[in-house]
Amino acid sequence: MHLLSRLLIAATASLICATQAQAFDTTTQSLIKSGYATSQVTTGPFDNKLILAAQDDAAAFIASDGQLRGAQLESALIYLREIRPKLHASDLELAQAILVQ
Repeated sequence: MHLLSRLLIAATASLICATQAQAFDTTTQSLIKSGYATSQVTTGPFDNKLILAAQDDAAAFIASDGQLRGAQLESALIYLREIRPKLHASDLELAQAILVQ
């Protein structure tokens, strides 16, 4: 009887761990993408006043799901793409990176 109980506990524990691992992967996928974009952008250009001034526009852009595009945000996005031509991030990812500064 003890062997059956232990097997049942082991099987249940493995199912719980597998489910948690799968949920962890699903919920962190978008965080990893935006985290990568943030790490590519935050290594220096945020010392620029242009980028810091775009934070309010970035917040509005994110809150409106990309519908509101302020002039300061547009300037910051152009600047970031000029100084980092190999950066392949969407406008939303860059706006999120600007906002967290």
